[in-house]
Amino acid sequence: MKPNKDWVEHAKRKAAIEAVQHVKDGFVVGLGSGSTAAYAIKEIGKRIKHEQLHVFGIPTSYQALLLAVENKIPIVTLEEHPVIDVTIDGADQIDNSLNLIKGNGGALTKEKVVASASKRLIIVADESKKVEILGENNHPIPIEVIPFATPFVKNKIKENGGESTVREGVKKVGPVITDNGNMIIDATFGFIRNPKELDQKLRSIPGVIETGLFVGMVDEVYLGKRSGVEKLLQKR
Repeated sequence: MKPNKDWVEHAKRKAAIEAVQHVKDGFVVGLGSGSTAAYAIKEIGKRIKHEQLHVFGIPTSYQALLLAVENKIPIVTLEEHPVIDVTIDGADQIDNSLNLIKGNGGALTKEKVVASASKRLIIVADESKKVEILGENNHPIPIEVIPFATPFVKNKIKENGGESTVREGVKKVGPVITDNGNMIIDATFGFIRNPKELDQKLRSIPGVIETGLFVGMVDEVYLGKRSGVEKLLQKR
């Protein structure tokens, strides 16, 4: 059962408010991409305005950059701060082990780099993103690919039991081009019983830059629900 859109947006915002409480004065914060992460960026902006919080942001996409600037979050780079205190991001699916599928917005490579550079990765989402097993409802894995290699990668995905399509633009003719100048292939494999193994297989294909499988990276999840916010912790 899918909740109505108004309820979903309220749940996202509640989850973001809870997560942003982890941002402390002097932190370098990874700023995720997408609609749920956008609420977190706005909440950080409010804390800067009302609490005189001093933080720096490293955005994971052009969208996140523009929103951070709009909300008066000072921007820095990985060259200046190669270690990030905390990253707050969204997810497309979250399984029981807190593994993720991400990349519906096409920013998966920068999101994974920033997440990997972070001491702590916090995910915010509404409860519809929680699943038993990744790949439920035939949810695709976004894969960023060098344009030249696209036909080859699609063939390799088929050899590994998947089906794939090149992501097409909306209100734009032709494929989606990422902030890195690459293409996105959306690949479906049905239920993903071993996301770590599949991620390794896909990343070993020449021409693949990165996948939207985030395995063993999350520290905690804030899940917006009808009755409030549920906190899920990684079992170490």
